[in-house]
Amino acid sequence: MKPTGVNHDLIYDWNTVAGFQIPRGRRVMLDDETLRDGLQNPSVHDPTIGEKIEILHLMEALGIDSVNIGLPGAGPRALADTEALAREIVRAKMKIRPNCAARTHENDIRPIAEVSQRTGLAIEAATFLGSSPIRRLVEDWTVDHLQRTTEKAVRFAVAQGLPVMYVTEDTIRTDPDTVRKLYSTAIGCGARAIVLCDTVGHATPMGAYNLVKFAFEEVVKPSGEKIRVDWHGHCDRGLAIANSLAAIAAGADQVHAAANSLGERVGNTPMELMLVNLRLLGLIERDLSRLKEYCEKVARATHTIIPPNYPVIGRDAFRTATGVHAAAIIKAFRKDDPMLANSVYSGVPSHLFGLEQIIEIGPMSGRSNVIYWLEKRGIPATDELVARIFDAAKKATRVLTEEEILTLCSQSART
Repeated sequence: MKPTGVNHDLIYDWNTVAGFQIPRGRRVMLDDETLRDGLQNPSVHDPTIGEKIEILHLMEALGIDSVNIGLPGAGPRALADTEALAREIVRAKMKIRPNCAARTHENDIRPIAEVSQRTGLAIEAATFLGSSPIRRLVEDWTVDHLQRTTEKAVRFAVAQGLPVMYVTEDTIRTDPDTVRKLYSTAIGCGARAIVLCDTVGHATPMGAYNLVKFAFEEVVKPSGEKIRVDWHGHCDRGLAIANSLAAIAAGADQVHAAANSLGERVGNTPMELMLVNLRLLGLIERDLSRLKEYCEKVARATHTIIPPNYPVIGRDAFRTATGVHAAAIIKAFRKDDPMLANSVYSGVPSHLFGLEQIIEIGPMSGRSNVIYWLEKRGIPATDELVARIFDAAKKATRVLTEEEILTLCSQSART
């Protein structure tokens, strides 16, 4: 599969010159944390179960591989919503695979097993515990205590017939010996997936790469088992996407992410931007035309806002009123080459995500903005009308609204 973009003869790609690479043909999976970790964001409202089911269907439409449907041990509502989501996956015969979060404690694991048994759906138990030296100091934990806790929890989950995803919090700040001991213990007790976490957003891309490589060399290979390795990152340093791609380059099979980067503090790796980057890297090939709908649905359901300058799905992502930029885009459109027009002033071709370039008119615009705007709407671009709109734009302090421009058109028609 080739990366998707404009004619490669027209773009020299420094991104592929040297350094770690993601091999072509790699299968990369995504686990959606929107309905669990995403809802831990302190500013969100917990969506209704109806809204959660709508979001679940949008995940399925985007081809997302797996979904965390909650932490049923958190209380009655969490349990009820988890079961409702599991039943919807069964009812709608969805391909998306469910998992549930659980502390390494029987009281959290048991409800997952009960939901699985009642719905007849295999649900992976994502059992987690803190591991870093700083956390061990705060909690007065020893590594031996963590090993015993791991062994007891994983064995219990396996005995309940649950596939186990074993997670350590703050793995990126955990010493190698502890990483090796805890994950090796979990695998030895039956876990068949491990999750390496940048819980507090400490990692750099090189750190993510190094940790994943270490896990493969020092944990997975010596185990002799077929183990899925996941990466779970946060955005505190603004490096979540870069870290996730580095983890994939190091061999990670699956990346965890959440819509609109929701989650603790400043949030998780943004799911929509993982989908965008995997598509542009040629690692997935699927219809992503409902990507903006997914993000907007989550924003409405959680009562959060998508910033206008947010990549790809923000209002301004493919919108320009600057004369030089607009002129180049318009010239490309006139060559009847949508890919060229969507790439000349954008690193992300908008049409791949069901979107389009939008030319606006404002104080930084040129006459070509006005002419194109009028032509796009089938309005004759007479010299008098173009001058009227252009003069109004130059006097404005912002982009003119469609209503304002149409009013100027009406005034021109009456004179």
